[in-house]
Amino acid sequence: MEEFFLDPFTQSEQLLLQPFTTNCDSSVFCLYNLPEVVKGALFSRYSRSDKSLRRILLDEFINAPEAGFVGSGDDSTEQLVALQKATGFYDRVLIGYGDDSVAELGGAHIACEGISNIAAKALEDSRLGISPLEKSTRYVPFNRQINGRYRYCREPSIMASSYAQQYEKTLDYLFDTYSKLIDPLLVWVRSCTPRDNHTSERAYNSATRAKALDLLRGLLPMATLTNVGLFGNGRAFEYLLVKLAASSHGELRSLSGFMQQELDKVIPSFVKRAKTERGAKYANYISTNRDRTELLTQKLLTQKLLSTTQPTSSPTVQLVEYDAQAEVKVVAAILYPHSDLTLEQIQAYAVELESSKRVEIINTYAGERESRFHRPGRAFEEVYYTFDILADIGAYRDLQRHRVLTQERQRFSVAHGYIIPPELTDANLAIPYKQALDIAGVTTELISKNLPDASEYVVPFAYLVRWRFKLNLREVYHLVELRSSRQGHPSYRAIAQQMYQQIQVYHPNLVAPMEFVDLNDYALERLGAEQRIDSKLQQLNQ
Repeated sequence: MEEFFLDPFTQSEQLLLQPFTTNCDSSVFCLYNLPEVVKGALFSRYSRSDKSLRRILLDEFINAPEAGFVGSGDDSTEQLVALQKATGFYDRVLIGYGDDSVAELGGAHIACEGISNIAAKALEDSRLGISPLEKSTRYVPFNRQINGRYRYCREPSIMASSYAQQYEKTLDYLFDTYSKLIDPLLVWVRSCTPRDNHTSERAYNSATRAKALDLLRGLLPMATLTNVGLFGNGRAFEYLLVKLAASSHGELRSLSGFMQQELDKVIPSFVKRAKTERGAKYANYISTNRDRTELLTQKLLTQKLLSTTQPTSSPTVQLVEYDAQAEVKVVAAILYPHSDLTLEQIQAYAVELESSKRVEIINTYAGERESRFHRPGRAFEEVYYTFDILADIGAYRDLQRHRVLTQERQRFSVAHGYIIPPELTDANLAIPYKQALDIAGVTTELISKNLPDASEYVVPFAYLVRWRFKLNLREVYHLVELRSSRQGHPSYRAIAQQMYQQIQVYHPNLVAPMEFVDLNDYALERLGAEQRIDSKLQQLNQ
């Protein structure tokens, strides 16, 4: 936690914030006494602003003349009394009867500011019960300094070692290069895609700036500090606290304590077991099993790893597992709820059907999809696909946030090489980009000899990471159509497109209704989205 990056508040501002935030002097805090719609709006603004959440609350809600925002003492007292009554009730149910599901009825918004991308990925790894929103590398430049220092995590074990000076020198060089390349790259992007008469200056400037920042995000190291807002229920938070406490990273273990402290102020009954002996034993179980499994893996696969691991600069998407009976299973699942027969009987019937009849059933079930939001039903959850993906960390950061599936990654490292966007080569800016990445690679490998976990903080987003990806057909529709859309980053658009193309080889009938996969390439990915924003703004002003 980098407390010296905290947004300072005057005494009068602190008085305004006190009824609505659990503290004014820590980078981890909760919101309370606020309508749900206000909290949702706050977190929406959070991802596209360089301000802290409390500063947004002050500037755009409390101090906004049109807000009419009043927090009277009487109202706050009444809400506090109501909170105490609810806490007493849940204490009796949760502790007295041990009904874990009750913990899902209470939720909290919590902001974790000034945390590394290592920590951000750990927070966002939760699949159910927690909804994260992170500061965007596309809309916010990450080159601002505070007190002459770039905003990255000074990892304690590294800073206490002989690597401290090289660590800071390397990361400063990465951020210096990132900063120096923004303006010349922006000039090049705009020279290649001049604004036409149908595009507003606002949309054009936003789209071209987003393009430049997208191309340069590969220079940002995992130590880069970011902000993450989370909304979740008590049960999910309790498990998250335990997982963080079991981490091999000191930052995450500290974050668990900070979050526990703040969540105790708003949903204490739901997260109290994370700090009990039961929670400690669970955390120890997770960390012990992880460490033992890692040691065994290294023992068994060391020679195999030495003989096969070669750096590459090419991302790969490999479909390694699929169901040969997928079409039969999906057709049977479609028919099942509309019949009195057993699933076994219906599957036997589906096996005997002609292919054309199966296609008719699948297409009827998928229906006339007018947009990607029209997702087919649960019959498409009957079959699964497993992919092995090697891609840049930037793409992983985006795809990792999908939750209705199973993902597990390998260590962030420099072992697989890195990606240089072709646009940087065309703009004659690839050399400084490559130099910065090479320096980071040397430093990472040096630190990893003695501090393998801590070395992950040095790795820039441009380096490749390998992870496995298992999802059902219904989630394939959601992910592929969303992530292949024009406004997406080219890195993950390519992954989504390859997933679709590889499934299509084996199951063309199942993906035929997938009408909103975009296989095109675009010069300015965000331009269409920005033009739609212009249209909405015009409608609001009419």
